Amino acid sequence: MKKFVTVVLILALMVTMLAGCGKKEETKPAESGETKPAESESTPADSGSDVLVVYTARAESLNNAVIENFQKDTGIKVEIVTGSTGEVVKRVQSEAANPQGDILWAGSEAQLSDSIPYLESYVSPEDANMYYKNTSGYFSNAFCDPTVFIVNNELAGDIKIEGFQDLLNPELKGKIAYGDPVNSSSAFQCLIAALFDLGNGDPMSDDAWAWVEAFIENLDGVSLDSSSKVYKGVAEGEYVVGLIWEDPVADYVKQGVDVRVVFPEEGALMPGMSVSIIKGAPNMENAKKFVDYMLSEKCQSYVGENLTVRPLRNGASLNEFLKPWDEINICDSYDDKWVQEHKGEVTEKYTEYLENSMQ
Repeated sequence: MKKFVTVVLILALMVTMLAGCGKKEETKPAESGETKPAESESTPADSGSDVLVVYTARAESLNNAVIENFQKDTGIKVEIVTGSTGEVVKRVQSEAANPQGDILWAGSEAQLSDSIPYLESYVSPEDANMYYKNTSGYFSNAFCDPTVFIVNNELAGDIKIEGFQDLLNPELKGKIAYGDPVNSSSAFQCLIAALFDLGNGDPMSDDAWAWVEAFIENLDGVSLDSSSKVYKGVAEGEYVVGLIWEDPVADYVKQGVDVRVVFPEEGALMPGMSVSIIKGAPNMENAKKFVDYMLSEKCQSYVGENLTVRPLRNGASLNEFLKPWDEINICDSYDDKWVQEHKGEVTEKYTEYLENSMQ
């Protein structure tokens, strides 16, 4: 009997040991390349985290140039979530109670001013070196998207296209590529530049809107639904000239396409494209490092030398396809705060002029 009890106890002990071994196997650490358990993804990272989540609406080439170098130089792993400016902003807002992202890299301060409640205040030590300072505490201006014209050299021939007034030339009727300023940020920026320039600093003046009326007449019904259709339409010979931002046009020139970049002689708008930290970012220290890195001389000059995106750091290197700052006539009367407060009024008035032209 004692022998039987002993055998039973030994068997029970073996079963317990085997069960323990099986349990340990189920909870083994994830191998390289495997996805970590879902519950760990929602756990806020501590200050020693080596992860950063970036919500970006910027071009793939710029994302890659900045983020890949940041990862290489810091050892911090970056997860990128892409989308339009509206999409990434809505994501930040929807996650406000439980932030999943660290960085919002989207548009200008004027575009994003309504998002301040969802952002963390941070002014980088590198901010002192930038053309446009972070005066609000929420928007670090890293790069610039100037308003320009893209001109097809072959189609333009001898037609003078140097400024906004030249766009009223009857020879260009129906041959101008332009988007919808109600829905396109680049089209809106071009409209604002023209209003400030031609209104002598008063974007709601009669002179400014007389130009708008004549410009819409010369569009002859052309209203494109995406910015890419503007520069592609001109490059492919469908239009003579288009109103757009610098990067895609300078990139075409770099590729050898027969187009040119024209900064309007009346004054180009040079809006700063900002980077911000999301309020309550899970990886706050890494987010600050990312902002510092983006404004650094190393990052800014790398972009200026290798891409067609204009850096905003004073003294940053520029390649031959980016016009030097001192050769550009800048719209000095532009008032960013005014634009933030009156954007709806401007787009509503433009829509009225557009509808009247169709009657």
